[in-house]
Amino acid sequence: MKIASAPCSYGVHGRSSVAVQPAELLEAMAEAGYTGSELGPPGFFGTPEQTARAFADAGLAAVGGYVPLHLSRDDDVFAADVAAMRRTLEELQACGEPGARAVLADEGDDDLRARPWRADGERGMSREAWQRAVERIAAACEIVRAHGLTPVFHPHYGTYVQQASEIDTLLDLTDVGLCLDSGHFALGGADPAGYARRHADRLVHVHVKDVRHAVVADAQARGDTDLEGWWARVSVPLGTGDVDLAAFVAEVRAAGYDGWYVVEQDRAPVTPDTWEEVAADQRANLAWLTRALAVR
Repeated sequence: MKIASAPCSYGVHGRSSVAVQPAELLEAMAEAGYTGSELGPPGFFGTPEQTARAFADAGLAAVGGYVPLHLSRDDDVFAADVAAMRRTLEELQACGEPGARAVLADEGDDDLRARPWRADGERGMSREAWQRAVERIAAACEIVRAHGLTPVFHPHYGTYVQQASEIDTLLDLTDVGLCLDSGHFALGGADPAGYARRHADRLVHVHVKDVRHAVVADAQARGDTDLEGWWARVSVPLGTGDVDLAAFVAEVRAAGYDGWYVVEQDRAPVTPDTWEEVAADQRANLAWLTRALAVR
């Protein structure tokens, strides 16, 4: 079983809010029993060479890196996204993990971040916008493959690829592999277990996340447009939220998936006072997933 973590699970989102050093973060993951991790923001672990050394010193594989792309914004914004993506690709390339994933995702826009809740088909991309998005995804995939890495696409809540109909459009119009995130699929109204069953041939990367729908419903009811303020309460320890993770894991296994399972529990930036709680949650998450994967 290949189980990895991610900096966001430890409340690490960028250097400005970090209460733990990168090397200490990787050491905590390794001590918990994880054997890999996704990268943080570009440059979080230093230069590509420093990143490779940090992962090697911790005995962890760099299994992927998150790549946000503004699929609906103007060309200058997308060009900046591609420049940041190249830095992430250089870091992954330096780490040398065979088949490392560049996890592409739409970044939406200010309106969606303020009001991410929407009914199926509401405030979606036009046909013309979808065509531009498909062209941008294809261009990004070409760059990823040129670096010897594997592109995957991550449908993400609060973006233009979050609902079942939008995920289906993505799968119909592109050939990119799918990153199936149990939490984000559930938040967008798509059944994660069902997608694992129906699209086994596209399943290339897996994020295991549990969420509470009530947090989103409460934010919507209050008209709370501060996504950053309430998002950290959405993701919860595995097995304590609203996602049927046992069914999800069973379907992923039945699909023949043999790649990395990445545990993600998005949370508020870590502080010295919350570090022990954060680390304990990630040990518990690994134990939960290990048990779930052992069920035949």
